Amino acid sequence: MSILEVNGLKKVYSTRFGGNKVEALKKVSFSVEEGEYVAIMGESGSGKTTLLNILAALDKPTGGMVKLDGWDFSRIKESAVAAFRRDNLGFVFQDFNLLDTFSLEDNIYLPLVLAGKHYAEMSQRLAPIAVQLGITEILKKYPYEVSGGQKQRAAVARALITNPRLILADEPTGALDSNATEELLRLFGEINQNGQTILMVTHSVKAASHAGRVMFIKDGEVFHQIYRGNSTDEQLYQKISDTLTALASKKFQGGEGR
Repeated sequence: MSILEVNGLKKVYSTRFGGNKVEALKKVSFSVEEGEYVAIMGESGSGKTTLLNILAALDKPTGGMVKLDGWDFSRIKESAVAAFRRDNLGFVFQDFNLLDTFSLEDNIYLPLVLAGKHYAEMSQRLAPIAVQLGITEILKKYPYEVSGGQKQRAAVARALITNPRLILADEPTGALDSNATEELLRLFGEINQNGQTILMVTHSVKAASHAGRVMFIKDGEVFHQIYRGNSTDEQLYQKISDTLTALASKKFQGGEGR
């Protein structure tokens, strides 16, 4: 069953004085099945960040439609957008977006505090997540007291604690060293195997090679897709690398690969 449907999505930006228009997205259409793990790749300026912002309900498209669980984003009242985002979407950012004046625990609790949940419920929700992510012993620490990998795991916990329908990850390994990257990708795999739907924007071939499907955005369009099928991470890594090389050479004919 499709949890996310994107149909004919367009986004046009006007320059400051309205003289020129930039078409960031051109009729982008795709769907994401419940429990899928999808990576989106593309060169800078390809439109993937614009796409992510629209999927996060942080920006509005010029045309087309986005539906999450059948909810049409265009029909959500402006006053209800923040609550919709908080209740349905989990976010993991490259720079963690943690508040230094809050402990890791309080950072993780923040979306539930905003939703008016009681401490007992928040604590009950966090306990198993903290165990899975290996952060139970550092919950009382502040972001400046822990490593980048630990900060990102706290950010993942914050994304998971609302039981979101979809996790949106923006370059989640971008600020991590190789060991922390390995650990985060392993955890993402576990989280996905437990049924969580993940959509990740990344420049990292290594990160993308852990997904079940890789979509390539070029010039504002979905240009090509690769499905994992029976491929190992290493085999998918090679397929992604070959595709990026072909895209860069401008000799590639888009489509779907298995």
